[in-house]
Amino acid sequence: MRIISGTHKGRRLTAPKNLPVRPTTDFAKEALFNILRVRYYFDELNVLDLFAGTGNISFEFASRAVPNITSVDAHQGCIQYINKVSEEFEFPINAIKSDVAKYLESASGKFDVIFADPPYDFEVSDLENIVKAVFEKNLLAEEGVLIIEHSKMNDLSKENNFTEARKYGGNVFSFFS
Repeated sequence: MRIISGTHKGRRLTAPKNLPVRPTTDFAKEALFNILRVRYYFDELNVLDLFAGTGNISFEFASRAVPNITSVDAHQGCIQYINKVSEEFEFPINAIKSDVAKYLESASGKFDVIFADPPYDFEVSDLENIVKAVFEKNLLAEEGVLIIEHSKMNDLSKENNFTEARKYGGNVFSFFS
């Protein structure tokens, strides 16, 4: 995994092999950040990264000067790795060990970007629950966006607040606002 742009552009990161993760590919990540950079000023964002895994997406936001990033994952090893890299690179990431559904139940505040990359074996109903929780808890800022990365086998286009989907190989980013 590598950081594509920003202050740490080109830095390669090697996560421990025992983490239960499937990092977003560099190709898909670069496409996602190309979309986001025309919509937002990164240095003004408040970002929530759900199912953060290795922190791949959080690190990319941090390298691009995002001042406030919250990364949530249930796996202790993932949280430890995110904390280690954040400390080494002086990234403003608050890593929280929690089940995402439980985190969303008690979450508060407003986020400009909420990125969720749940396991690809999640049922469509589980993905729909993420959308429902984010909007019921009113977690998005006025011009905010929820992005869910999922398998091309799932279709979220019928969900409330759906705006678009972008496909990159087997990956799909569904956008909600």
